[in-house]
Amino acid sequence: MKIGIFTDSYLPYTSGVVKSIEVFTRELTDMGHDVYIFAPSYPKCAKENRVFRFASLPAPTNPGYTLAIPFSIRLKPVIRNLKLDIIHVHSPFLLGRLGAKYAKRLGIPLVFTFHTLYDQYVHYVPLGQEITREITRRLCRDFCNGCDMVITPTGIIAKHLEELGVNARVETIPTGIEVEKFINSNPGWLRQKYNIDREKKILLFVGRLGVEKNIHFLLEAFKEIHHRSADSCLVLVGGGPEEEKLKKQAKVSGLTEKIIFTGKMPWQDVVNCYVGADIFVFASVTETQGLVIGEAKAAGLPVVAVKAFGVSEMVEDGKDGFLTGEDRDEFVEKIALLLKDRLLREKMSLKARENAWHISSRGTAKKLADCYRSLLEWKKSASG
Repeated sequence: MKIGIFTDSYLPYTSGVVKSIEVFTRELTDMGHDVYIFAPSYPKCAKENRVFRFASLPAPTNPGYTLAIPFSIRLKPVIRNLKLDIIHVHSPFLLGRLGAKYAKRLGIPLVFTFHTLYDQYVHYVPLGQEITREITRRLCRDFCNGCDMVITPTGIIAKHLEELGVNARVETIPTGIEVEKFINSNPGWLRQKYNIDREKKILLFVGRLGVEKNIHFLLEAFKEIHHRSADSCLVLVGGGPEEEKLKKQAKVSGLTEKIIFTGKMPWQDVVNCYVGADIFVFASVTETQGLVIGEAKAAGLPVVAVKAFGVSEMVEDGKDGFLTGEDRDEFVEKIALLLKDRLLREKMSLKARENAWHISSRGTAKKLADCYRSLLEWKKSASG
């Protein structure tokens, strides 16, 4: 199959959406399919085979992110020459809408992956947030209903779309985890890199440092955790608009020496952080899946996470981690229990590794390819 991917974010920008596109593209290509990506350009962006870049502008509220100008005189002949079988969009905006237009023009199936609870991100809009939230919900519903298939990473998000009024065909396919990449990584790298004593227990967060990730809650919880367990430290892997505010919060709490901000890292270093930590902690309440939780489990980390949306399906409560309410005391208690009970940590670590294999990248890519084929067969029979 020849698959056209239209996305409003792509490398070198890092996010769960970008990671999902990377993983599925790699697996589909290995399976013999041809994947072509249509994405924004970024400063000093290297040329890549099968990646078409659009001229872009810097996003005013998100450093490092660019907004594609969804027009190019080169696009029409490129699309015509590729003879795509299917178009898969990863946003209901800008390039997602452009991809939808070309799918309709070419008469080929249109697939949309609903990666993001867009209405939960209106804090980036300076005015009229409630009106923006409602408009965003309607826009997402209408865009979904114009697609031949909508992919959701978790069942709870599929239910959420149904409640919004989406009546298009919906399939649940999580972004897969490249489990093999966590097997031969370096568990001593993290402690050596940041001079962390062997006796210290490392709590790890990986993700974008944005308001929606609820990291201020995480730091408040760690203040209490460290009061109980002085041999603990918190490592935050990633960058984002809240980084300076979070550093100030750490300083005010007297925890500057106990909280490590790594900034953005190459992927292999991130993997080394996973395998070198003891517990993964996650407080976001806006996830459609929580891909980093699957990655943490592949590294054998027990997870303590706030139970909200997609996260609730990524942790087997009491087996490979704990799910809590958005209650600081409850969150702290579960982390404290894992810090204290080594046998429980080891038991959950084994279960986490085992469960990560259930969403391996090869398995989820095969399911996606099957969905593509079913759409192509349906389109063929409908036109015949």
